[in-house]
This record gives sequence, C-alpha cells and structure tokens, in this order.
Amino acid sequence: MTLPQVNRVAVYHSNRDVRVGTRPTPVIGPGELLLEVHASGICGSDLMEWYRRPKAPTVLGHEVAGAVVAVGEGADGFTPGDRIVATHHVPCGECRYCRRGHETACDMLRHTAFDPGGFAAYIRLPAENVRRGALQLPAHVPDDVGSMVEPLGCVLRAQRKARVSRGESVLVIGTGVSGSLHLLAAKSKGASPVFATDVQPERRRFAERLGADHVFDAADDVARLIHAELGRGVDHVMVCTGAPAAVATALASVDHGGTVSFFAPMGPGECYPLPFDTVFWQRGVTLTSSYGAAPQDLRDALGLVAGGELDVARLITHRLPLSEIQTGFEMMIAGGNCMKIIIDPRLDA
Repeated sequence: MTLPQVNRVAVYHSNRDVRVGTRPTPVIGPGELLLEVHASGICGSDLMEWYRRPKAPTVLGHEVAGAVVAVGEGADGFTPGDRIVATHHVPCGECRYCRRGHETACDMLRHTAFDPGGFAAYIRLPAENVRRGALQLPAHVPDDVGSMVEPLGCVLRAQRKARVSRGESVLVIGTGVSGSLHLLAAKSKGASPVFATDVQPERRRFAERLGADHVFDAADDVARLIHAELGRGVDHVMVCTGAPAAVATALASVDHGGTVSFFAPMGPGECYPLPFDTVFWQRGVTLTSSYGAAPQDLRDALGLVAGGELDVARLITHRLPLSEIQTGFEMMIAGGNCMKIIIDPRLDA
C-alpha cells in the first residue's frame, strides 16, 4: 500500500486542551514496524495532569492495537497486514532488575515509547518494542478488545505480586477501569468473596453487574461492613485511587497478615501518616505496589482474553474517532457511566 505522507495526531496540552493536527508519517528503520492504529484506549493515567503537563505538548496513548503496514529489515516474524497489540514501555530483560523479576524498574523500560504516541493514525514501533512488546492478535479478538491487553497485563502483574489466590477475599477500592479489571481478574482467579467500593453510584452499579459479591458506598464505614460480613478483614486490598481516604479504608479493612497493594499513585509530594506499630508490628500487614507490565504479563493477558476467560469487552462503553478525543477526555474526567473509551482514527474516514 502507498503510505500517507501526513499523519493525524492528537497533541495533549492539558486535560481540557487536546488538539488534533497533523505531522509527517514516521519513517521506520531496521527492526521497526509502522502500525496503523485501529484502537487506542484512554487510560486513567492520561488524566494525571501533574504528571502529563510538564511533558506537554505531547502525543499520549499507550494502549494500542492495529495492523502492520510496513516492516523494517530484520523485524522477523511480522508481515504487512498482521494485526498486533503493542506496549510502549519494554524492559531489557538482561539488567539486574529484570533478572530479579522487577522488570518495571528497568531503566530501559522508562525510556522506550511509541513514535509519536498511540493517539495517532500511524505510529512507529522502535526495534526494542517490536522484539519485546508486540504480540500477534488472534483473528477472533477484535481490535478494541486487543487494546485492553496492556492495562490487563498491568493488573495481572499487581495481583501476582500481591499473591491473590483462589478462595481468598479481596477488596477493590475505586472501580474505574483499573478497579473493574482487578475485580474481573480476581474473580477469574477464584478469589472469594470480592468486595468493591466507589464514591460514584454509577461505578458501584457497574461493579455489581461485573459480579462483585458486595459493593459499598465509599462514604460508608467499609471496614466495619466487611468485618460484619467476614468476622475479620480481607486477605487483599487493591487500591485503585490516589485519594488519601482510600489508604485509611485499606488499612482498616485488611486482615492480620494481609496485603495492601497500591495500584494508583498520590500526587507529587503527598504523604500519608502510617501507624507503623499497628500495621507492621502488631498486625503483620504487607504493603506493596505495582507499576506497568512485563512481557510475560502481556502474554498472560492476551491468553486470558483470547481464551474467553476474562471478558474485558464489558468495560468498553464508548468508541470515538480521533477528531472527538477532547470529548473522550472530558467524559473520562466526569466518570459516571463512562468506563473505557476507545479512540479509533479510522472512524474519521
């Protein structure tokens, strides 16, 4: 096919200022791929202005699926027309962090990215991303579902680090997209019961439809309600919001010897006073955190999606053209009945 010389992109300046314009279509080199983007999800992290605005103007978007349109020399295993999912951050697999299973602490992971970013009609995948972050998408898996592989991989990594297992109780705090994925992943592992809590009634109703065993209003005394149900705290708490109140709920709700996993960050410089003596010394609680996904996490996520074991399509509520990405950002900020929004640049054609 003849590649277009002009690439449509959405340039982020702030949450309320995402401008659609054009740039030259990226030119690929050895080992690289040019990907036509068919689906690019808006992530909750895209809305963290304290993190995004210092890097603006920039093209965001890191949850992508699409079709290969050009293959650089040496990009073995790929041909034009292949449908793939790709991740923007990839570890080297060789440093001391990667060898010890801490791939998301790898220095290379922090410096790899798409060109220009997933909110574009075409993106260049650098050779590192092709080698360690591109997976063939089975024919029966739609593009928008494929774009959910990256966020699901992040969730699977967090639950693996927390050692969530069959028959153990889980509380998910914050049931946006990440929290909803945690809910589905915990249920698929056989965790039981799985509790969920959120400040928004629409999100709570969504969690009920996804199969949460009990859903609480975050304004309630969640820890008391859980203790009344179980006679103790939960084995695991997955904290999917950066609100300080969520930390208090997590610490009050976790059982002795349980685990609290922080999946969402607080703002820069924010601190939380930790009662060290009761949390660690008396109750033996483990606090952990998780960021990103390693290649194996992505393979596991794709396997669950392709095998029909985890229905992430239930989280996709909107599909928008690239020209309406500002509307998508505003919908994500408002929350409510909006969950995962997929941007498909082809809808502008």
